[in-house]
Amino acid sequence: MRAVQELENSSSSIRLQAALAVGTTPDPSFIGTLVARCAVEPEFSVREMLTWALTRHEAALTVPLLVDEVRSERAQARSQALHTLSKIGDRRAWPAITPELLADADDEVARSAWRAAVVLVPEGEERELAVGLAAQLGRGGREIQLSLSRALIALGEVMVPALTAAATDADPRVRAHALATERLWRDPAAGFAFAVEEAKRVVALGGAGREEHEGVLIGDEEH
Repeated sequence: MRAVQELENSSSSIRLQAALAVGTTPDPSFIGTLVARCAVEPEFSVREMLTWALTRHEAALTVPLLVDEVRSERAQARSQALHTLSKIGDRRAWPAITPELLADADDEVARSAWRAAVVLVPEGEERELAVGLAAQLGRGGREIQLSLSRALIALGEVMVPALTAAATDADPRVRAHALATERLWRDPAAGFAFAVEEAKRVVALGGAGREEHEGVLIGDEEH
């Protein structure tokens, strides 16, 4: 199929159309090529189309290859494989979501792992996952922290004990992020930016007023 060859074309628009064509007419023989291309494709929109094309194939055929890719040394391969697994939503992939992935040194891999984890976690294992996610509280800048907050909130009530424990952590960034997540969970309409501003006010007061506001400080930039 010509479209498969065009996945390596120098033009991103041609690669995008090629991925669309492959997904429109699924063929199991193309799965390996799609997975391999995800690891090296530089354009976000094309990677998203590659993921879509993979979701058009049988999960029984795609999931094993994607699980293997999650163990790749290439960060983009791990990240995109995790992203694709989250879109497929087949819980047979759950064993691939290891504590090491949730704590991956690459922020994009970790974010993809957090998102995939909340989609794939089997019933009854949510509380343990919440503990694993809470171990990453305080990490990175605002965007990374917002991603983690959203993942924890997606777990619902079961994440409260892990969040409560983190709110008393010795690390002030962990405490702050935990409290911001709690605020966002209790008042999602307020938004993350509002939680940050509340935090700045509380910190300016020397940490007073937690009971009233439960606001926190999230650093704008990574330190």
